[in-house]
Amino acid sequence: MSYIELATALIFVVIPLALTLVLRLGLERDIIIATVRSIIQLLIIGYILTFVFESDSPIFMLLMILLMIVAATQNIRRKGDGIPGIMWIIVLTLVTIETLTMGLLLGLGIIPFEPEKVIPISGMVIGNSMVLSLLFLNKFKDEVDRSDDVIELILSLGGTPKVAIDSSLKNAIRTSMIPTVEAQKTMGLVQLPGMMSGLIIGGADPMEAVLYQLLILFLILTTASISATLVGYLAYPRLFNEKMQYIGLTYRKGK
Repeated sequence: MSYIELATALIFVVIPLALTLVLRLGLERDIIIATVRSIIQLLIIGYILTFVFESDSPIFMLLMILLMIVAATQNIRRKGDGIPGIMWIIVLTLVTIETLTMGLLLGLGIIPFEPEKVIPISGMVIGNSMVLSLLFLNKFKDEVDRSDDVIELILSLGGTPKVAIDSSLKNAIRTSMIPTVEAQKTMGLVQLPGMMSGLIIGGADPMEAVLYQLLILFLILTTASISATLVGYLAYPRLFNEKMQYIGLTYRKGK
């Protein structure tokens, strides 16, 4: 695809822009900003990846993965407002998931240690972990807000913080995992996944594209379970003090 063809494809941005203007949805500014940012960011990352792939240096590859983790952390951190130390919890979660998945992929010889393989798969793993962490934190904070009285009652009856928050924690983990599980049930029937479609468009054999996509689906399922569980079990103790008293979300202290 040439730059001229890409410019022509902007018609697909004009359509939603026209709709939001006609319906007065107030999303014109957001659509324009999102479009401009995506163009700039992807073009920059394209040049960076070209340099990294051509250099074939593990140092640049690791720096690229580190950049992904930092960007994902900054995006998730805002959703974790009210949970002390959430930034380091997210960093630890992302690093753990990346280390675990890449360690298994490389250690078992499933993929070679090449930037062309490691970086795209790392991006999918970290990106999916980011989305699942966002879903979890959003649901977890809602559950905690609605369960204040129950949590304090259980503690007053001699229950531990883990017992008091168990229901809220597991509901949040379950809810954040459901979209991933449900999406995999219809994969290949309702939609062709992004990686598979990209490989086929790029001229790869369909069966080879299917094998790579299955690998990604398995990774995403693992990422979904570990992300929500790790963030949850690292975050909930922060809602209690050293005397096992419930302090809740910190942003409510001023109320």
